[in-house]
Amino acid sequence: MRLAGKTAVITGAGSGFGRGIAQRFAAEGAQVVVNDLNAENGEHTVADIVDAGGKARFCAGDVGKDADVKRLMDFAIAVYGVIDIVVNNAGTTHKNQPMLDVSEELFDRIYAVNVKSLFLTARHAVPHMRTRRNGVFITIASTAGVRPRPGLTWYNGSKGAAITTSRSMAAELAKDNIRVNVINPVAGETAMLADFMGQDTPERRAQFVATIPLGRLSQPSDIATAALFLASDEASFITGACLEVDGGRCV
Repeated sequence: MRLAGKTAVITGAGSGFGRGIAQRFAAEGAQVVVNDLNAENGEHTVADIVDAGGKARFCAGDVGKDADVKRLMDFAIAVYGVIDIVVNNAGTTHKNQPMLDVSEELFDRIYAVNVKSLFLTARHAVPHMRTRRNGVFITIASTAGVRPRPGLTWYNGSKGAAITTSRSMAAELAKDNIRVNVINPVAGETAMLADFMGQDTPERRAQFVATIPLGRLSQPSDIATAALFLASDEASFITGACLEVDGGRCV
């Protein structure tokens, strides 16, 4: 029960890493606000948490839109009275392809979800956290922002921006006792895996896994465990850190 009594807002929690984080946080005592564009997926996450005895509510919204993010934070405060933790997990990518084949519309969408969302969640959560002199942000970035690979140039850039932005937030918000840390997962068993690899075939998976020293893709539970530590009071003196959860890929 390392998060007992705390409220966590988790974006993109209808599936993948976000769903795993929401379930783990709830199991550790947190009151969870699940956010996702897909209402069916989001409600599914909430139902699983509640069925397991946890506390969760769903709030749909686009993390790239100011009005939606404001509504999300207002919802969390209205339901639970406080926001202790914000996990910026929602993300999107383009299919692995030559950089000049990506449309401007898709480029803008990637930066809205992966980077602008950090600005918007901070805009609507930091003032509340400052009044309490306490808060935690966790950014789920990517090894792509640390060790970029061809074919994902604009996605790589967005994750690099997310990492730098989060570390700058950590430096600026430390005086308010608001911590900001980053988790960099290697590609895992999520809906974006096929886009990362270009296509999801046994041969392509084998090629990708061969680049990970520990010999497997990441799982939501791997990322959830790291997020739990960074969100907990056990990490009260850790801010501005980037934790690679990647099986050694960035070594």
